[in-house]
Amino acid sequence: MTTLTAAELMNRQYRFQRHIYDATRTHYLFWRTRLIRDLSPPDGGRVVEIACGTGWNLIHAARMYPRAKFYGLDISREMLTTAQTKIAAAGFSPRVALAEADATDFDLMTLFGVANPDRIFISYALSMIPDWAAAIDGAARTLSPGGALHIVDFGPMHDMPPPARWALRRWLRHYNVTPRDDLKDAAADAARRHGLSMTFETTRKGYTAYAVLRKI
Repeated sequence: MTTLTAAELMNRQYRFQRHIYDATRTHYLFWRTRLIRDLSPPDGGRVVEIACGTGWNLIHAARMYPRAKFYGLDISREMLTTAQTKIAAAGFSPRVALAEADATDFDLMTLFGVANPDRIFISYALSMIPDWAAAIDGAARTLSPGGALHIVDFGPMHDMPPPARWALRRWLRHYNVTPRDDLKDAAADAARRHGLSMTFETTRKGYTAYAVLRKI
């Protein structure tokens, strides 16, 4: 049996899903809008989204912060096709650049001519990235002084009733999604390695986790 690469797997999964992705995810991908509100980049700031998908987050962020520049990378060419179309339709192509790249191994200078961005964010993507800790580490290492890395994803769901937790996780596996129960520990490790501060919180019952790593 041929083993698919990460890019091939994502392209296969989203070849058709990309057309309905935004309409079907709004109801259960919580705190995305909160993350965007929290970004608060400086005027002229550079904001990078890792695993940008359809561009939903980038469009909302570009609308909220008209003086910032945005960059999105994703391993799926299928998703980037949708993102490019939606960003152009929203009129943000002059301020939003996209590139195909792996979240665990990217060079922002090569991709976008940006060395150290002011903000990086990862929204509901670590739960689909095999080497997700490497994605956190790479992003944390890339921040500019005063920069921040914002991460939102499925949480450990520790306070859910066991049957509900089991059913939800089984449903997520159908979409190649695995909640990272040790996200807090991995983010804290990256913060220590790169001299960053960190805050971490979850929603009630642990459904969503939100981490912010800041470089002083």
